[in-house]
This record gives sequence, structure tokens and C-alpha cells, in this order.
Amino acid sequence: MGRKRKTVVETDADVILIGAGIMSATLGLILKELEPDLSIEIYERLDIAAAESSDAWNNAGTGHSAFCELNYTPQNQDGVVDIKKAVQIAESFEVSKQFWTYLVEKEILSDPHLFIRNIPHMSFVWGKNNVEFLKTRYQALQKCNLFDDMQYSEDLATIKEWTPLVMEGRSKKEKVAATKMDLGTDVNFGSLTREMFSYLSKQPKVSLHFHHEIRELDKMDSGEWKIKVKNLESGEKRSRLAKFVFIGAGGGSLPLLEKSGIPEGKGFGGFPVSGQWLKCTNEAVIARHHAKVYGKAAVGAPPMSVPHLDTRIINGKQALLFGPYAGFSTKFLKNGSFLDLPLSIKFNNIRPMISAGLHNLDLTKYLIDQVRQSPEDRFEALKEYLPNADIKDWELETAGQRVQVIKKDEKEGGILEFGTEVVSAADGSIAALLGASPGASTAVSIMLSLLDRCFKAKLQTAQWQTKIRTMIPTYGEKLSESEMLCNETRQRTSAVLKLNSLVEN
Repeated sequence: MGRKRKTVVETDADVILIGAGIMSATLGLILKELEPDLSIEIYERLDIAAAESSDAWNNAGTGHSAFCELNYTPQNQDGVVDIKKAVQIAESFEVSKQFWTYLVEKEILSDPHLFIRNIPHMSFVWGKNNVEFLKTRYQALQKCNLFDDMQYSEDLATIKEWTPLVMEGRSKKEKVAATKMDLGTDVNFGSLTREMFSYLSKQPKVSLHFHHEIRELDKMDSGEWKIKVKNLESGEKRSRLAKFVFIGAGGGSLPLLEKSGIPEGKGFGGFPVSGQWLKCTNEAVIARHHAKVYGKAAVGAPPMSVPHLDTRIINGKQALLFGPYAGFSTKFLKNGSFLDLPLSIKFNNIRPMISAGLHNLDLTKYLIDQVRQSPEDRFEALKEYLPNADIKDWELETAGQRVQVIKKDEKEGGILEFGTEVVSAADGSIAALLGASPGASTAVSIMLSLLDRCFKAKLQTAQWQTKIRTMIPTYGEKLSESEMLCNETRQRTSAVLKLNSLVEN
């Protein structure tokens, strides 16, 4: 047996952030800008920031703005396409761009091309029913000024001009349709996150600790949180007291939320979904595709598995991915443990988890089919989007791990949520972020809503209100309700972030 290590109690921190991903980076920077004297400590289990879901190869890199993602615009039984979620996500991404614009103007971020590029966003479908859906979707979105610049076409020549590789080798008799938004973006959330942490960690009263794992979270009588943390390199254990704790550990958030014991966290479960990409290795093919082309998901597929043929810019180099192919693993993190799922099952969440499973048998069947896919099966899926694809030009790449939220429901017992969920204590002393897409793209809006829950009194002060409007000039306003404000905002952010689709026009 090893020697028992002494637990050292140190001084307090105003804020402790758990997990060095895009969410913690965003919250940490916002808080430090609002109140520069705050003391902040960040703890990350791995040896680098943004190594899990925020890493470029672990997500689609789509600046999620609902331009091309068909799962954000469900069609009701009466044929009406519901655009509420699409409008909300588009609004949220504009908020993110405003915050990043502020960071570039303050030279907190250097060259915006290190993390964001213009890449057209396209939806592409085939078959009579799908074409009718896309046209109905386009007409519905045209009622909102956020989507004014969207183009729609069923013309083969026009679509071939937009995305030649997708149309080559396709039958001229096939009925197809596409939409295109030139304002679309590709975002390297890994690069963005690491640059944000690089700046934040150099600020007074901020410390960033890698190779540290949170073991316990206990609420003290004083109202503060006692965090027990272990240095995974030295084995040293220590305790920290914090006034506020944010759990932004991606798939690792649920176990930590359970450790906190807050009543608001009872009944939540997690359903992990893994992913893989086909990555193109042929430079000539990569150079001929310049768009993010999204299709329709298979019945029962989770939103993260909507098929897309993606132009990516990673570390300054153009790449081409197709997928993702979903799978099932009991890990909650790519670098996690196979015991993550079984250990997360508690008395208070077993009923919601069983109920959610029974209500999502299509998803279970879909995941089983995906796991059983052969390389030839994956390639056939690619050929639906790229008829002339050559299997020797593609190799398999492992993507990130996502944990979909399962929550209690009065009617159903438990439901599976495919978005993000902020869970916070009634007194606002601790909050956790659960869930997946479109998380990273809407991180700024999510963190602003967290401020409203956990820092409500300070948020209402003139000082914080003024500063937030400096960071996000349209704070409290809806771009979807003002075409002029929307256009002015997009012109400004595009100019600063070097998004040429608006700057050149």
C-alpha cells in the first residue's frame, strides 16, 4: 500500500471552473472582464486545454447558425416547418460572434483566421418528399431576416456550381434540391479555447491547473463549496474553498453534478454517443470542395449524427470530412472510463433513464446498426453524397464523445434531450452544463443565461450592464426583430473577424 498523503487546505477562490473547454473559457473571460479583481482557478484532468469535445477533430467545427442543419427545423404532422429553434440558434451564434469580435478588438485574440473562416453552409437533399420539405423549410425561413441571404435551387447546373463534387456522377433524372448561405462559418473551437485560456491564465488572480482531477464537492455551512482535488502527477491531494463553482467538464459533468448532491441535479442521467469521421487524404479532392453540406438524418439518429460533407480549416490547412458515424460506448469522455455510464446510474435517475430508453427504441436500433457497420457500409453512405468517391482516398478518424441529457418528465417518466441544459443550485452557488450540440457555437448565450441565474444581483448593476453591452452591443435585443440591427451587426463582426462574404459585398 502507498503512503497516505496529507490533505492541505489553502486559501479561498471566488470562482472555480472545472474543465478547460470552450464553456469554462467563455465564462472565465466574461467574469474577468466584468470584474477584473475576481480570483479564478481552473482545473483540467488532461494535460492540455480543449482536448475533449472542444478539439477540432472531435467536433464538426460548424458555426451552428441553423443555416444548414435540418434537425433544427422539424416538420409538424400538418406539414408546417417549425423555425423557432433555428431562429434561437441563429441569434445565439450572432451573440458569440459579437463576443469574439470584442476579444479581437481588445487583442485578447490575435488573428481571427486562427479560429474562424468563411465556409458556405448548404443543405442538400434528394427524392420528391425531401425536396418538398427543403422548399417548405426555405419558405418558412425567408419570413425571418436572419435568413434573408439564403439561396434555394432545384436546378442541377446551379447546385453543381455550388458543390461540384456532390453533383458529379449523379443521375440527371434524380430530383434534388439545395440551399446555400454564404455567411456560414467553420470554427476551430480547440484553437479558440486554447487562445482564450492563454490570455486568461496570465491575468492577476487566475491559475490554470492541468493533470488535476476533482474528487469531491461539498457544500459548507458558510455557503461556500469545498473542492477536493488530486494532482494526477504527484498524487498530492488538496482542498479549495470557492464561492462559486462551474462544472464545464463535457461528458464528465454529470458524475460531478451527482457528487455535488444538489436537489436540482437529481433525476438527470446521461446517454453517451461516440462518433467517427471518414477523413479525405487526397489533396486534389479536398481542394475541389468548399462548403459544409448537410443532409437529412436517418430515422432515430441523434442530431450529432446528421450526415454532412465538411470543409474544415484546421491549423491553417484545408481538410475534408464526412460523417459522423454514430456508435455506442459507455465512456462519457473520449479519455474516460468504460465504467462512466454504469457508475452514473443512481436511485434518483434510474426511472428516467429506463423510461427514456423505452421511448427511444429507434435510437437504440440505429446505434446498433451503426456499430455493426463495415468499412464498405460507411463508404456506401459517403457515396450518397459523393457518387464518384474512391475508397482509397478516405481513412477513418475517431471523433469526440457526446453525452445526451436524460431528464425527469412528469408524463413520460424520462425524456432524452438533444440540446444543452444548465443545471444550477437555487442559491446560484454552483452550476453545471450538460448536453451536446449546438453547445460550443452558442457558448456565449449559454454563459449569459448562467450569469442571470447565478450572479443575478451583480448582473443588474449599472457596472455589469454597461460592460456587457460593450462586449455584446445587442445584449437584450433580438436581431430577428430588426433587419437594420441585424445587418449592421453582421457587417461589423464580419469586418473584424475577416469573414469576407459580407466585407466584399
